Amino acid sequence: MKKTRWGIIGTGSIARQFAADMAFVPNGVLVAVGSRAPATAETFASRFEIPQAYGNYQSLVDDTNVDAVYVATPHTLHLQNSVSALQAGKAVLCEKPIAPTATDCEAILKAAQDADSYLMEAMWTYFLPAIRTAKDWASGGRIGEIVRIEAQFGYPQRYDPGSRAYDPALAGGVLLDMGIYPIALACLFLPDDPENIGVVARKAPTGVDDEVEMVFEYPNCVATLSASFRRKLPNCATITGTEGCIVIPEFWQARECQLFQSDKQVDGFTDRRESIGLNYETIAVGEDLTAGRRQSIVMPWSTTRRFQAQMKRVFEKF
Repeated sequence: MKKTRWGIIGTGSIARQFAADMAFVPNGVLVAVGSRAPATAETFASRFEIPQAYGNYQSLVDDTNVDAVYVATPHTLHLQNSVSALQAGKAVLCEKPIAPTATDCEAILKAAQDADSYLMEAMWTYFLPAIRTAKDWASGGRIGEIVRIEAQFGYPQRYDPGSRAYDPALAGGVLLDMGIYPIALACLFLPDDPENIGVVARKAPTGVDDEVEMVFEYPNCVATLSASFRRKLPNCATITGTEGCIVIPEFWQARECQLFQSDKQVDGFTDRRESIGLNYETIAVGEDLTAGRRQSIVMPWSTTRRFQAQMKRVFEKF
């Protein structure tokens, strides 16, 4: 099996999770990591047994032994990091959100098109077996017509004005960090965009949003979506149809889903994976590259544009 040779830009928590899950990616291997601090890159490389460490990002994208780059830097660096990798001829898997604004998003997509290179936003949730199972149930008509979606994602985050999450200069705020997940879930199960959007947003002292309640109205469906840095939410998704409902605990990292008709559970699925779950999207990128695709079938550019358009509409309500 030909293995995709991966490089990672960034060494934060999501980069560490990605590197850990490479142990469960049969069609990929980590060959390089890049950080702005040479010592940080060396420490990361040693921890995950990566052969090459770079003390800057450009050297990584110029490495001819790297086929694909995982961009795991803060939101505001995604444009620069993704474009430089694409222009170097690398495939790019960019952490979500792909950019903090629709303008930056379009610039990244244009760079991919101009370079004729592969690009995917890393919405790992879409690739989880439990989510794929739930989507198959809904698509197969097992809950009838979808009439309501509820999804919440919230954990209390200690307020620190110097942290990335609360720094407006680094595109902090709960919508970009957590709110994109419930929005993505609604996009997955509902093919149309909402006709109307209602928003209640609360802000931290730095001015970034730290809690957002959203109501998306569709012709025959309502989606209530929540994200919070202030408190722990139920952290569950429910997709309700005219003939039943699907429940997905901790939907963004889903390990299970249940199908109910009336009060009776009629089906269920449990993913007994040993990984965090990032391996599924990584495997999919490798398969896309082997097949010669420039976009993901599961997470195409059109879906990335939907995320950006809907988040823009939410931001406009702040």
